[in-house]
Order: sequence, then structure tokens, then C-alpha cells
Amino acid sequence: MRGSTQILVIGGGPAGSTAAGLLAKQGFEVTLLERDQFPRYHIGESILPSCRPILELLGVWDKVQSHGFQPKGGAYFFWGPEEWEVKFDSLGDDGTNAWQVVRSEFDELLLRHAASLGVEVVENVTVKELEFAGERPVAARWAGTKDPDRSGRIAFDYVVDASGRGGVMAARHVKNRQYHEIFRNVAAWSYWKNVKPLDRGPEGAIAVCSAPDGWFWVIPLHDGTTSIGLVTGRDIFNEKRNRLGGVQEVYDQVLAECPAVADLLGGAEQVGEMKVEQDYSYTAQDFGRPGYLMCGDAACFLDPLLSTGVHLATYSAMLASAALGSVIRGEVEEEEAWQFFNTVYQHAYERLLVLVSVFYESYRGKEHHFYNAQKLTSAQRENLNLQDAFDRIITGIADMEDAQDVYASVHAHLNGAESGDPNPLANLNKVHEQKQAPMSEQNAVGGLYLAFHPQLRLARAGAAEVAPQGGPAA
Repeated sequence: MRGSTQILVIGGGPAGSTAAGLLAKQGFEVTLLERDQFPRYHIGESILPSCRPILELLGVWDKVQSHGFQPKGGAYFFWGPEEWEVKFDSLGDDGTNAWQVVRSEFDELLLRHAASLGVEVVENVTVKELEFAGERPVAARWAGTKDPDRSGRIAFDYVVDASGRGGVMAARHVKNRQYHEIFRNVAAWSYWKNVKPLDRGPEGAIAVCSAPDGWFWVIPLHDGTTSIGLVTGRDIFNEKRNRLGGVQEVYDQVLAECPAVADLLGGAEQVGEMKVEQDYSYTAQDFGRPGYLMCGDAACFLDPLLSTGVHLATYSAMLASAALGSVIRGEVEEEEAWQFFNTVYQHAYERLLVLVSVFYESYRGKEHHFYNAQKLTSAQRENLNLQDAFDRIITGIADMEDAQDVYASVHAHLNGAESGDPNPLANLNKVHEQKQAPMSEQNAVGGLYLAFHPQLRLARAGAAEVAPQGGPAA
């Protein structure tokens, strides 16, 4: 391993691999440290269409497309007494836009692609400590995960923290991670074989099925297994586990209370042990300070409901790569580039926070504690500055009348109103038409916007451009 590098990336998941690869494509010297040996297991198997243009920018889309993953035509919701579908086929007519993936294979594909772009990838190495010069990190002390006697130090000019939930920066050094009182949930999941295919909705869709005390995801995978996970409130989960005797017993009981999923399991066999995650809803107070940026789960995670984890990972990696590349080339100052990154990433996260909360609030079983517990409090709503947040969301929706409908529906739900619409979130299916990142001079943030020609960068509003702008939408 090098003793010094221009850019250090911590973590080889989708955020780290995407950031490292996009930076290497700009000609920078990048070293990526990963604590595990890939392939390695990870949850988060349902990918949104918003990832496609970023993977195309990275140059890895064709590899993803040819790998054999399960095409994902959309989503199907069994939400209380209501059912509806979201189709992805309207987003492009040249084939699949999204996939259900085995993350061990998907993540390794991205990591190996980063290496093919020139990234020095070092696996089985964990960052034990960062060295700082004032506020600025300047070096990392590392050790082998399989051989603790193997250790060393690597200096760097900049660091991208994509270390996942472990959060080298947010959880261990600057300690600015905050857990949400809302979404204090538990996810418990396993894998099944011989699950009946869903008899409705888009081909390969994820099924999202509500239960009295939570909801299930059902994700068909190309290896013949189906990922089936329960999300429920932490207090509810702990009470049931103590009463019933274990995680499997809780899972089995709630399955029996969810006909939409139970009907798919006739003749099916559970082939995996139960896995559990909890307290996974959090955000850092800020996502970047002098010398470093945080991407993906290292910065924030929301909730599995809308399958936004890999989207936020790859999206934040793209933002970080544009900001960092422009700073190194001297096109913008670090302070303004970091402000752009923090602002745009925070806006994307806040939008999803609101959408997920609204989705939970739309559940008609208002007597159920789980759904009531997912509501944003008055203080949280005030802190989010909803009018400003939705002004940003509305910008970029082509039909302004639809945009106003979106705002009115969301605003009413957040203020406790009932809607006569049997599917109050129907208009929110336009999420993929929204441009969360400013990708034109008209939508610049702090005078900067994302540009993709002649390379990924931050462009300054008012400056002459060498080519028409275009690129991934959030």
C-alpha cells in the first residue's frame, strides 16, 4: 500500500466505489481501504432507477446490465386496505432501469470496476484512527482485519468517508451523528426458496405489504431466493420477542397476520437464518468539513421503506466527486464547494425524510401504534422548513399543477388532515421526474451547479460553458 495518496476513500460499498471510481476517472490518485474481503454480505437489495444515470457516468452500467440480476419493473404496495403499483417502464424504453440485486455480487462488481479505473483497492484493512492538523484530517492509521500485526499509516490530501454505519468520522471522531426519534424501528429478515411470484404489478417488482404492527418487503432475487423482511417498532419488537421467545417467533407471528405475504409462502422454505438491524435512522449534523466529505450510510440513513439507501450512496458519491475534483483543479474554493455538497445532500435527505413520513401517515389504521410512531413531530416539521423544502421539490417537476398537488397532499398529511384520495401518495410517484441537484445555471446553489462536460465538476453560474449540460437526476 502507498504511504501517501492524493485522496483516501474509506469503505468499498456503493458510496465508496462510486466516489473512488468517479475521482479516478478525473485523473486523481485514489486509494480505497475496505475492512472486508469482497464479496461480502450486505442488505439493501432493491435499487431505484435514479441510480442508473450515475452508474452510466461511472461506466459500470453495462456490467450491471449483463450480470444477470433480477430486473425490477417497479413496486407493488399492499398498504392497509389499498393496493397500487409504481411502474418504472415509463422512465426509458431501452430496457431495464432498475434491478433487484444480491448485494455481495453488486457491491463487488462496483469495487472491481473502481480498481479497473485505476483506484488502488486494499481489502482486509480497517482505519483505526485519523490524524488531524487542526480541524483537517491528514492521515489514517490502519490495521489488518485478519492480521492485526499488519499495520501502517497513510497520509492524504483529502478523505471521503464512505465507511457505512460504522461512521469513521460521524460516529468516532467528530461525533456529530444524531438518531431520529422518528423511525426508531427494527428490521428482521431472512431468505426463502420456492416463493410464489407476485400475481400482479410490474415484473420483478418489490412488494411492500403492511401488517398491523409494521410492514414487510418481498424482493425476488436472481439466485432463486426471495428476501423477506419485517420492519416494526423497536418497543413493539422487544415486547413481542420477550413474550414469544425470540426473533424467529416474532417474524412468524407477524407473517401470519399479513395475508399478502403469507399467501406467497405456501410450499416455500426458509433457507436463511434471521438477521436483525435496529436504530438505523440517523444523520450527521453536517456532511463535510475541512479536508473531508461523508457519503452514503457514513453520513445518514433513513428507512428501508422506499429503497433509498443505494440511491443516497451513489448520489452523494457523485456530488462529492464533483466538489472534490473542482477544488483540486482550482475551479472553486473548498469552502464554497463543501457548502454546495452539504446543502444539496441535505436537501435530498430531507425530501426523502418527509416522503417516508407521509407514506407512513397515509396508512388508514390510525389506531396502530407503529404507524402513529412514524409521524414527524411539530418540532421536526418546523426544523425541516417544509415550505422551503417543497419549493425545492416542486422546482424540476414539469407540470406545475401536479407539483402544487404534491405539496398540498403532503402538507395536509403532515398537519393531521385526512385525504379523500384513496391513494394520497399517487402524485408522489413523480419522484423520478424531480431534479434534486441543481444541474443548470437557473437552479444554482451558492452560484454553483453540477456539470458533466468536459468532465464531472461544479460549474459557476455566469461562466461560459464548453458543451450543453446534462446528466443524472436525483
